[in-house]
Amino acid sequence: MLRIFPTLVVFTVLLACWEAYCSLSGVSSLILPAPSGVLSALVINRAEIGSHALATLRVAGLGFGLSIGFAFVTSVALHFLPWAKRGLMPLFVASQTVPLVALAPLMILWFGFGLLPKVLLVVLVTFFPILLSLLSGYRQTPRAYSDLLVSMGAGRWRVFCSATLPSARAALLAGLRISATYSIVATIFAEYAGARLGLGIYILSAKNNFRADLVLAAVVVSAALTLTLLGGLRIIDRLTARGPEAQGDA
Repeated sequence: MLRIFPTLVVFTVLLACWEAYCSLSGVSSLILPAPSGVLSALVINRAEIGSHALATLRVAGLGFGLSIGFAFVTSVALHFLPWAKRGLMPLFVASQTVPLVALAPLMILWFGFGLLPKVLLVVLVTFFPILLSLLSGYRQTPRAYSDLLVSMGAGRWRVFCSATLPSARAALLAGLRISATYSIVATIFAEYAGARLGLGIYILSAKNNFRADLVLAAVVVSAALTLTLLGGLRIIDRLTARGPEAQGDA
């Protein structure tokens, strides 16, 4: 509570200023609804927004999970095959320069309105931070650990499993936190370009109906989904922490 107290104070002050401005300025709720109006819209439409949020979370979770597996397998291959790393890394970097605004409609055009294009877009957007974090973590392996294992007759794979991979834990978690935020954003972009269910298509529908309160309500829910993913990663971090660091957190 002590850690989040300053954030809660700032957040409460901002909401109070927002509410006061909407009440005193006379601005139309069609343009800028007050926080109380957004909350009211969220409560009234909670069932509909909830179904769209579950669809978004399902796509983001599936894409995020596949992205972790793909990034891990790729990182291992690039770690053991330096020539592949030199050849493929520029392509991976180039894949991150394509804007989502242009990529999402193309995915829908190529693969239709089903689950596949949205999942592929999430994987494409989220795998690179995880891959980069893993490769960076592999380089942080203490040389003494590797030398000790080699002196005991360990091969490259044994050194990787016993020293290199554990050394990348902190870097991996950092990459996962970054990718978790991207996963929700990428999913909403894909849904915005074309979908039957999800927060992206709900935001588009609310915008076309001039319901700014519903748009903001969906934004609040998307932020909550992102925070939920980050909270889950933090729990995993605590559960997998070992040694003095874990004792200090406890």
